[in-house]
Parts: sequence; structure tokens; C-alpha cells
Amino acid sequence: MSKTLLIVHHTPSPHCQEMFEAVVAGATDPEIEGVDVVRRAALTVSPVEMLAADGYLLGTPANLGYMSGALKHAFDCAYYQLLDSTQGRPFGLYLHGNEGTEGAERAVDAITTGLGWVKAAATVAVSGKPGKDDVEACWNLGASVAAQLME
Repeated sequence: MSKTLLIVHHTPSPHCQEMFEAVVAGATDPEIEGVDVVRRAALTVSPVEMLAADGYLLGTPANLGYMSGALKHAFDCAYYQLLDSTQGRPFGLYLHGNEGTEGAERAVDAITTGLGWVKAAATVAVSGKPGKDDVEACWNLGASVAAQLME
């Protein structure tokens, strides 16, 4: 039976798009088998989709020191439905900010800790234009979380 990896993202800029594409490429690497990768914009993901997923990749810009309103909205709509049903599920996070990402990371960590999710890989945080190493780190993030669902 295949597992579902849900990528919930807010991708409003070319830099976020580049990071998103790298995460998707890693998660859908042909060597990863038995994992269905579902991509949903944060403003359109449903609580049902979040409940049905076996793992998560979250992507957001850091706006004014916080996660995007879109990602916050996704959590606001689903938090209590997820609370008792998704504990122990793996997740990964990638962030893009022009002036620091610490506040956004702290906010996502607070929510995912409350849900009992388990960080499956180190957060990828990028400021400014993503370089080659940043894109590679995003690819590795996608591949790492997807590979953990294979086991």
C-alpha cells in the first residue's frame, strides 16, 4: 500500500518557486517507490487531505518574521481535526526570507510540536536568491522525507 506525502506550500515568488520545484524533484525521485506526492497550495488544501497524508513537506516565505498567512490559514482550518489523528507523522520545512526566517521557523515548530509531528530533516532556510547549495538542500529535503515514508 502506498503512502502519501503532502506538500503544502505558499509559493508567491520566483525564489519560492525554485525551492518548491527542487523539493518536488527530490520527493518524486524515481528511486523512491510507493510514495504518492500530492502538491497543494496552502490556501486550497483541505483538512481531509491533511488527515489522509502520511507525511508532510511545508513551504512558506517568511513575511515580517512569520510564516505566510496562507500556511497559517491551512493550519487554522485543520489543526483540531489533525490534533489526535496525526501524531508521530514526519514533516519537513523549507523557508524563504529576505530579512530572516527565524520567527517563521519558530512559529511552524510551535504548531507542529503541538500536533506531535516529528521533524524528519533539518529545515532549509534561504535568504535572497537560492544558490546551487540551497537548491540541492531543498532536493535533499524532499527526498529525505519521501524516503522515510518508504520504510
